[in-house]
Amino acid sequence: MTNAQLRPPTMADVARLAGVSHQTVSRVLGNHPNVRDETRARVLRVIEETGYRRNSSARALVTRRTRTLGVVASDTTLYGPASTLFALEEAARAEGYLVSTVTLRKLTVETLSEALDHLSEGGVEGVVAIAPQRSAVVALAELRCPFPVVVVGSGPGVEIPSVSVDQHLGAALATGHLLAAGHRNVWHLAGPEEWQEAADRAAGWRATLEAAGAEPPVLLRGDWSPLSGYRAGQELAGWVGRGLTAVFVANDQMALGVLRALREAGVRTPQDVAVVGFDDIPESEYFAPPLTTVRQDFSTVGKRGIAMLLELIEGRPPATARRIAIEPQLVVRASTFPHAVQPEGVPL
Repeated sequence: MTNAQLRPPTMADVARLAGVSHQTVSRVLGNHPNVRDETRARVLRVIEETGYRRNSSARALVTRRTRTLGVVASDTTLYGPASTLFALEEAARAEGYLVSTVTLRKLTVETLSEALDHLSEGGVEGVVAIAPQRSAVVALAELRCPFPVVVVGSGPGVEIPSVSVDQHLGAALATGHLLAAGHRNVWHLAGPEEWQEAADRAAGWRATLEAAGAEPPVLLRGDWSPLSGYRAGQELAGWVGRGLTAVFVANDQMALGVLRALREAGVRTPQDVAVVGFDDIPESEYFAPPLTTVRQDFSTVGKRGIAMLLELIEGRPPATARRIAIEPQLVVRASTFPHAVQPEGVPL
């Protein structure tokens, strides 16, 4: 085997085999319009046959563009942050960008500063920070970054360009649905206090009850896990028969624990207590009973977040506001109405 066969193919190899100039290959790769169709087809055929891949480092030296974006995240074992991360990576790839991700245990000024330094050394052109905790947003605001930064999952009132789902509206949809079904009041199991999303959902719940003339019951709090939902559900079961007929739970995984605790206590859902969750995780329609919940459009969050970041990188006028709130959707299932539509083949 020769040395030429051992090394990866170069642009010069493609040009020679296709019988064109180096510049023509570059134009084809850049999708330049001034290339004849037959020439383009010939070059692309040689690229496929040789397995040629562009040298991103060499291209960056010429264009001063790495076409690489950074993402900083934490708590990616949870459904929301994990889904947001996947959506961002998918949206970046669709725009022709690579993604370099740094996952942190906790978002502080120190850890964020280290992460941003690391991404800067890697040549990223901009960063998206998945920052659902209040402390993370405060930390980001204190840092000076050498590139544009967009925050996702941060909620309202953020000075940094941001994209998020309207958590307040989602909570209002959940609470309003239960009130419209005839429940006189709605209890709430909230997420961790330091999470902005948990605070916004609790605020939406409270505001909807107060607007309806109902006094908000004592707020319970969990840590997003089914276990914390189970323990809260045991406490909630003690209030059945004393005014408790409906519960809005701040995420589906805690709702799973609530449903089990109620079932073990002999409380029927939804006949005795209706339950609404939040997130619409893939398993929620297979809970017992299937869970009414609020669906977040993570795909749109990813697309809008990447689009906003690219506008900042390229200095383009914003197509939308620098703070975007995406509307969630209420998905009604049997945990609030016994005869809600079920997945085909799944009994109530």
